[in-house]
Amino acid sequence: MTETTQTQTTPPGGGAKPHAPEYRLAMDALRGLRQDLFHDAFAYRPLPRMSVDGPVTRRLTGRMREYAAWTPHVVVSAAGLIAMLVAWGNGDRGAMAGLYSVLALVPVLLTLARPVGAFWLALAATAVSAVGGAQSDAWPWRPGSVISYMAVLIVVAIRTRPRTAAWMWMITLAYGFFEESFFGHAHVGTDTPPMLIFSALILLAITVWHIRRAAAKEVTAHQTETANERSRRTLLEERTTIARELHDVVAHHMSVVAIQAEAAPYRVENPPPELEKAFVTIRENAVAALTELRRVLGVVRAEDYEAPDAPQPTLADLDALLANVRDAGLTVEKVTTGAVRELPQGVELSAYRIVQEALSNALRHALGATARVEIGYVLGGLGLRIVNGPPPQVMLEKSTHGAGHGITGMGERVSMLGGQMTAAATDDGGYEVTVFLPAAPAEDPA
Repeated sequence: MTETTQTQTTPPGGGAKPHAPEYRLAMDALRGLRQDLFHDAFAYRPLPRMSVDGPVTRRLTGRMREYAAWTPHVVVSAAGLIAMLVAWGNGDRGAMAGLYSVLALVPVLLTLARPVGAFWLALAATAVSAVGGAQSDAWPWRPGSVISYMAVLIVVAIRTRPRTAAWMWMITLAYGFFEESFFGHAHVGTDTPPMLIFSALILLAITVWHIRRAAAKEVTAHQTETANERSRRTLLEERTTIARELHDVVAHHMSVVAIQAEAAPYRVENPPPELEKAFVTIRENAVAALTELRRVLGVVRAEDYEAPDAPQPTLADLDALLANVRDAGLTVEKVTTGAVRELPQGVELSAYRIVQEALSNALRHALGATARVEIGYVLGGLGLRIVNGPPPQVMLEKSTHGAGHGITGMGERVSMLGGQMTAAATDDGGYEVTVFLPAAPAEDPA
């Protein structure tokens, strides 16, 4: 006889049925109401000072700029004083006039420190003021209460989220409906409908302002992120281009080393075995280094990249480059100072590319201008100065030719070689690029 034990699993939530979507929506709304208007309603939230970097305030100097930062506080205080004066002059006398004036002033001033609590106080002050109003008065919002309540709504809506503005308007609607239902028969007129319409328009405008400001911040954040990504991508593209070119340069030298090491034993009659073995080791190391170099740097090559058939350009090829630039419409001259000597191929290549990019920028942004290329062979390195004058006519539209990588690429080449570079506009509206590349003279291969 076999005994079977059955285990019953209790469904999550104790077997309770899931709530209807309407119920969940209502509960979410109540939680939002509690969070916005009840949770820490009287928490201390001081009104921050205004930023003074706007188009008007940034022109102020000294103490005037410091005073301008307190403009929101002055405006709120002025609204409270206006509400107090209106409540004082509403026709009440004695202690009642003073009470209604205080009830109109205090909620407005409280928005400077405790905005949500100021709303509840303004609602209570409105109810207290409505009790003492005469039948002929505007009711349930007396004139002073209208100004005070609207000022509080505006300040609180600006300082909080749009959802809070919606909750405040709904509570205002509920208050107006309650007063009309239970006490409306004792009063001739009512100002609830215009108050609701006017407050709805004001709060709607503030909500739209909140949404536009949030959208503007989001767009600015996306633009900043996009600009940073574009800058990083530009940097990587330039480094990739430089790596490709240097790969070709280094690969050429390593190939020469391997070939010379292989041919060296045949240039000496009866070389000793130790020398032959040393040359074999040199060749093997050169081939291995060349293989590893191609394997590592091969990842930076695009799929459609093909190694150039001709050698990488050097400063000796500048004359052909300048001729092409002149044909394109840029008047350019070359000045060489110092003793011309052969430099390491990496330095020659970088110098050529820097001059090429600087002249390309001049063609894009100052077509028809004059340019000057100065090459200085100095002790310990090479100096370059490429300067162009202003364009003969103002270019109304910025050129869209090129990827905008010029300055970045030049800077990367100079940084790679441990040099220095400055690039800035000149006083006459042109542009100047100055570069120094440290380099020792190239040694001729044996």
